[in-house]
Amino acid sequence: MARLAYSKSSLSKETVKLKRYKQYLPSLDLKRQQLALERKKAQVVVEQAKQEIIDCYQQTAAMLPMLADTTIDVTGLVKLHTIEMAEENVVGVHLPVIKQLDISVKPYSLFAEPHWVDQLVIQLKKMIALKAEQKVKEQRVEILHFALRKITQRVNLFDKVLIPKAQQDIRKIRIYLSDMETAAVVRAKSTKQKRMKLNRGN
Repeated sequence: MARLAYSKSSLSKETVKLKRYKQYLPSLDLKRQQLALERKKAQVVVEQAKQEIIDCYQQTAAMLPMLADTTIDVTGLVKLHTIEMAEENVVGVHLPVIKQLDISVKPYSLFAEPHWVDQLVIQLKKMIALKAEQKVKEQRVEILHFALRKITQRVNLFDKVLIPKAQQDIRKIRIYLSDMETAAVVRAKSTKQKRMKLNRGN
């Protein structure tokens, strides 16, 4: 860290620096508040996604009680093939969003399988989509949490470190310059008195 220079130019630099910090802090703090709000909204969305999955399970169980029959193998009937992702900018943070889901269905015989398998396929596709969306929504919360933590650190740096230090340095320089000015006045008076004594002696 550079040593503090006790000069008028240093005082000017520190004053400019303090002004810049004070101008920058409100915009940083506003962004912190916006990110906190977006994270809270994202957390609510995650909870809603979890509830939708529970509802889908219950709906499927109520609609298709015959799923309890283990003699009918529906394993691997529906699979998530690919996810196409995109990004959206939220308060300057890039968040993932699902653009498209490719869900594949294993071919099955309409005659060999029970009639309710068609409805099961619909429910399974819905469940897979909901789970994929939940995962992405949780990722969004994590990203927003990290961004919020980072900007909170920056707000604290400005508010608790940089601004107080600049104010302290300005105060030190002003005191030093004031002391130097007072000392110069005292020296000037002392020199003047000595000259007057010399002149009277002559």
